[in-house]
Amino acid sequence: MKEKSFVDELSQEERRAIKENHPIQPQLIFKIIRTEGEEELRRKFVALAFSALAAGIFVSFSFFFRSVFHFHMGDSQFEPLISSFGYTVGFVIVILGRMQLFTENPITTIIPLLCNFTGKEFFKVVRLWSIVFFFNIIGTSIAATFFSFNYAVSPEFENAMHEVARNVMRLDAIENIFRGIPAGIIIAVLVWIAPQTRNFRLSTIIFLVYFIALGDFSHVVVGSCEMAFEIIEGDANFFDYFFKFLIPTGIGNVIGGTVIFTLLIHNQVREELMKS
Repeated sequence: MKEKSFVDELSQEERRAIKENHPIQPQLIFKIIRTEGEEELRRKFVALAFSALAAGIFVSFSFFFRSVFHFHMGDSQFEPLISSFGYTVGFVIVILGRMQLFTENPITTIIPLLCNFTGKEFFKVVRLWSIVFFFNIIGTSIAATFFSFNYAVSPEFENAMHEVARNVMRLDAIENIFRGIPAGIIIAVLVWIAPQTRNFRLSTIIFLVYFIALGDFSHVVVGSCEMAFEIIEGDANFFDYFFKFLIPTGIGNVIGGTVIFTLLIHNQVREELMKS
């Protein structure tokens, strides 16, 4: 005679309650993100370009509102704790607005590639990454140009923006690679847990992005606006922009989001996916 399990003793209502409160299984999250990634890989050039351009412009509000808090907090010892909240604004707009941000792509588009690693799929990923990254950077450059106009901000506020931007400039290439890794992991985590945080997505974005700023980690898109602002103002050059910041930070973000987080997650669920 087959021994009855605990589940067999539950009523239909109790089983339904357990099912409703049970967390989504990792393999299902993987399939959800794979579906989203495949949809993104099929998007047309124009749609990707405008979405990425908008993301570059609007994520620059992270730089702007961090400067707002810095401007009002001055040299207060609590300034990093407060101004880091300003850093979350651009990410909230871009992620909830479903715009194309480069640092979300390393997990969203790599998962379909891991499931079907062919030359054709690899080309699709390279195409999407190139389009999104290029237009993200164009968007941040447009935002930086706007912030540099005398009519856009007061001279006092412009000084506050310089002080925030110099925090990015002080790092060398190696530091930006290593500080880019945690930022890439955190953004990948945001994508991974999104299916389970629908009802409190806003607070999740604010919480995790807040610690990117507070931890002084490097994000390639937001930082590109800060560096572009310094170039326009004459306090940095294109060597600093490309070789000290943009390329090293981009490498760090991809290592964190793809090589570390996505590959670990894929190995976690690979056996379950093969059985299904």
